Amino acid sequence: MAVKNEVAALLEQRRGTAVSGQELADMLGVSRAAVWKAVKQLQDEGYRISAATNRGYLLENETDVLSADGIRLNLPERYRELPVEVYRSVGSTNTEAKAAALRGMPHGTIIAADEQTAGRGRFGKSFYSPARSGLYMSVILKPQKPVSDCTLITAAAACAVTDSLEELCGVHAGIKWVNDIFLNGRKISGILTEAISDFESGTVEEVIVGIGLNISTTEFPQDIAPVAGAVGVFAERSRLCADIAAKILDSAARDDHAELLRKYRERSLVLGREVTFLKDGALHTGKAVSIDDDGRLVISSENGTEALRSGEISVVGGF
Repeated sequence: MAVKNEVAALLEQRRGTAVSGQELADMLGVSRAAVWKAVKQLQDEGYRISAATNRGYLLENETDVLSADGIRLNLPERYRELPVEVYRSVGSTNTEAKAAALRGMPHGTIIAADEQTAGRGRFGKSFYSPARSGLYMSVILKPQKPVSDCTLITAAAACAVTDSLEELCGVHAGIKWVNDIFLNGRKISGILTEAISDFESGTVEEVIVGIGLNISTTEFPQDIAPVAGAVGVFAERSRLCADIAAKILDSAARDDHAELLRKYRERSLVLGREVTFLKDGALHTGKAVSIDDDGRLVISSENGTEALRSGEISVVGGF
């Protein structure tokens, strides 16, 4: 590992506390000049590191640089050995993750980026992903289960995002079925879940869970400006990425989904609301009455009751 990365990892471990240049040099077995050079490189990359005589180097608490070392450091011990790849800019983290899965990267691999130039959403939509203001990440899952057993993965990802935002940022966001996260009436996050299946065995070999989260984005393209929003409070992206990924992996390891479904329903913004949805090419209106144990949205209308497994809905009157 380069001296720069080792210095970053040590300062990350002691975030908010000054560490002397000599202590860093001794721990790494390098000269103080090498430490000074590494600190300068990190500062140029956006790390907020202050230096004071007789105090040493201090990584400020509100430093926010997305890095593989930062993500790995914030993962629970049980996930610390998982591969983590971070890019300054990619077309799409899901595209990178699918390629990585096909190369044999293991279950739990995390792919993240500071910017996406071709971020993707459901139904071919794009996800606006400017640099340094959002978290764009994908997690590779290898469930080796029938398709029917993987239907709640998107719900698990949505709950992971909302739980992490509440625990780390003090923000209480809600879920618009099936995959959008809203805060104060505006969409702050979208989830794109893509599966790679074995048609002969009927099992899902890999699932790529992609998440785009607007954290400090303030300007949006005209077509999404009326509905798009952001978290709006400081969030250390490496820590947030690690926490979301760990929650997704924990959920994937469970066979009992009762707690997940309870939380998913509790976070829902649509239950009890009138919604519109497309069916057979026609627009229908009904009341969202429940989310069943398969994660389907149950809607009651003049035509009876039906359960939507996928699709796009709109809430009448908005949030």
